[in-house]
Amino acid sequence: MPRKKKQLEPTPGSAMEQLLSSKEASAVPSVGDLVEGVVVTVGKREVRLDIPGFTTGLVRGRELTDESGEYSNIKLGDVVQATVLEIENENGEMELSFRHAGHQKAWGSLEELRRQGAIIKAKVVDANKGGLMVKLGQVPGFLPVSQLAVEHYPRVEGGDKSRILELLKQFIGQNLEVKVITVNDAEEKLIVSERAAWEEQQKGKLDQYHVGDTIEGKISGVVDFGCFVEFGEGLEGLVHISELAWQRIENPREVVNVGQQVKAKIINIDGSRISLSFRRLIDDPWKRVSDRYHLNDIVKGKVLKTNPFGVFVELDPEIHALCHISELADKPVQAPTDIVTLGETRDFRIISMEPREHRLGLSIKAINQPAKAKDETLGGQDKPSDMVKTEAKIEATASADKANAATDK
Repeated sequence: MPRKKKQLEPTPGSAMEQLLSSKEASAVPSVGDLVEGVVVTVGKREVRLDIPGFTTGLVRGRELTDESGEYSNIKLGDVVQATVLEIENENGEMELSFRHAGHQKAWGSLEELRRQGAIIKAKVVDANKGGLMVKLGQVPGFLPVSQLAVEHYPRVEGGDKSRILELLKQFIGQNLEVKVITVNDAEEKLIVSERAAWEEQQKGKLDQYHVGDTIEGKISGVVDFGCFVEFGEGLEGLVHISELAWQRIENPREVVNVGQQVKAKIINIDGSRISLSFRRLIDDPWKRVSDRYHLNDIVKGKVLKTNPFGVFVELDPEIHALCHISELADKPVQAPTDIVTLGETRDFRIISMEPREHRLGLSIKAINQPAKAKDETLGGQDKPSDMVKTEAKIEATASADKANAATDK
């Protein structure tokens, strides 16, 4: 930005004062205007321009440096533009700035690139945990992690920030294709997006696919919240952990592996974000749950997980159920692990069934109690259903947050 003027009025009796008092005064540039001149001298610390019809202009010190890069190799005879800082300095010359002129040009060009939606190359100069520092010409900018293309997004187990930074630093020195998405000259804020450039380049390929299509591909990455599937010509989609299978999955790595060939159904397309599902290509096992299980049956189940609300139990590979903490024993239970052990198989009584909601309630304390009538059993089991809803909501929210951080982000 231009330095603060020391003097706006010309020296009394000077050539500039005479010019300002003449009929041609209206044509004299004002402070902040761009003027054009011919380079007449070039030194290490200063450059002089002949401003035709007016005076000699001087560019010196920090005003020689500019963000556009246009003035880096000027030579005698070049016609260049500069911004007026002072009408007349202490030597009677017009004080000019390449720095401010370059700033205006550079940021004006960036705004035009943003408006046009042009894809350009940005050089990565540094990295931090939030993204990459880049340069467009001489202007510094920022490429957030969330705006990286899917192939460059750092997929780190557990979201280890030091490992993310390590992966991001590998891009230093590279040129990435990006689109300018935010230009704020006043705050000198420049944000670019590799993902937006990728979306533009892949638009024709994305148009070939629609929600409901079945795709074939291979697993390109496995994370805590699901897995990525590469398909088509460089496209990639996310299978959220809740879409891996109908049964409860604790760790995606237990059911899928990188490089595995798979089929998936497209369930959503939002820009470059493609959501996929494995389970929707498989018939819902809960539709047939009443063929295998019935109210009041005593069944064997394996304890999969405990939490403050109760115990998740595997009845078979496809059907998982819940035993609420209030159903673990006749007396109050402080922690489920006081009654059950992870991995153990034991007897439970089925006390509620809601196939449409994918819920089945179990009880240990009811094993030795008389079996209840069907309507009585269903009418008194609000806690297991509420607990499942609460647990599902908590885990779905947490998983969604992770997924959004990875793709939106």
